[in-house]
Amino acid sequence: MIILGLDPGSQTTGVAVIQVNGNRLTALHGEAIQLKTLALPERLVKLEATLLGLIDVHQPQVLVVEKVFHGVNVKSTLMLGQVRGVVLLCAAKRQVPVEEYNPTEVKKAVVGFGRAEKQQVQMMVKHLLNLPTIPTPHDIADAYALAICHAHSYPMKMHGLNPFGKGRFS
Repeated sequence: MIILGLDPGSQTTGVAVIQVNGNRLTALHGEAIQLKTLALPERLVKLEATLLGLIDVHQPQVLVVEKVFHGVNVKSTLMLGQVRGVVLLCAAKRQVPVEEYNPTEVKKAVVGFGRAEKQQVQMMVKHLLNLPTIPTPHDIADAYALAICHAHSYPMKMHGLNPFGKGRFS
């Protein structure tokens, strides 16, 4: 299975592609799409073109993105929503299913602790994917972490089990 993890951001969007073969996870691609120097419309156009290109090259079976959260800064939250909209549009254009996880679920799946620090996530991503260096900036590590979270959670979800707590998904 090929998984595309995305950490959407209005200034930098982290992208990671991993391959899952049984218990083995392999990093195929990781990058930070820099958007901060562009006006909002150009950011969205660049993001769409880059993501569609990555989807076309890697042919992921699923796209994984962080769940929407409620931000304190309304302007930043609105801008992030527009970036997420482009991500979801790209997935829909290429008919790639989307899975979402909240930050606590991702940290728990990767580090084992839902309130882990960014540095802990980066170290575990390096370890789990056998990368030569810690993925930086953190946006790339977060995208890898989202993909890893889905790789670890998917088998349980397929059996109707909740990988983050007790009981079954409804």
